[in-house]
Amino acid sequence: MNKSYAPEINQALVNLSVAVLPIWDRQLVTSRSQSEAAVAEMLSAFAEIGPHLTRAARQSGEITAALAHGDGGITQLAQACQNELAPVLESLSPQAAQAVQRVMAMIQQSVDALDKIAKPFAHETQMVSLQVDRMYIGFQYQDRISQMMSLLHDDIERLHATLAQPGTDVAALSPQDWLARLESQYAMAEQRQNHNSQTATDASPQAGADDDSIFF
Repeated sequence: MNKSYAPEINQALVNLSVAVLPIWDRQLVTSRSQSEAAVAEMLSAFAEIGPHLTRAARQSGEITAALAHGDGGITQLAQACQNELAPVLESLSPQAAQAVQRVMAMIQQSVDALDKIAKPFAHETQMVSLQVDRMYIGFQYQDRISQMMSLLHDDIERLHATLAQPGTDVAALSPQDWLARLESQYAMAEQRQNHNSQTATDASPQAGADDDSIFF
């Protein structure tokens, strides 16, 4: 139910709003500025990480391919050497044959060791890339927050100017018109949902990932 106040109460509310709104405005500007600066710095750092991750992933794939059991792989090459030397061993002296077998065993151990190193490396590279993707999503959500704060800041400035202006037309204070104008500036479905709902929606990245994962 709407309440009617005495003129002096109305004026006191206007005076209070005129005093408080500039402070809200300054706090929003500072918060947004610091947030944007922090995100810009992190994005710059991640932009430099990206090429290194790409090269690491490519090199990981090259190592895996080089160790593959198919044609051209080191594992296949080691096995081919053993097959080629097997008939020759029979014609060698026992000492020479044992020496060749020891060398082939060492080669096989080296190949096995490389294989054990390459597989975890490939896995870890993939995991790091996935985590970087998640961080980029977080930065995109921060960009959403910045845009919301920017619109809120502009609306606070508009309200402050309206209240501080002597002889403001009452028609300019229509809540319906004011809210309709504010809603018309929204860029995201989430803003409209919050605007028309009495309760705030879950703002976590997981909550909106299915509907609005590509933001701008």
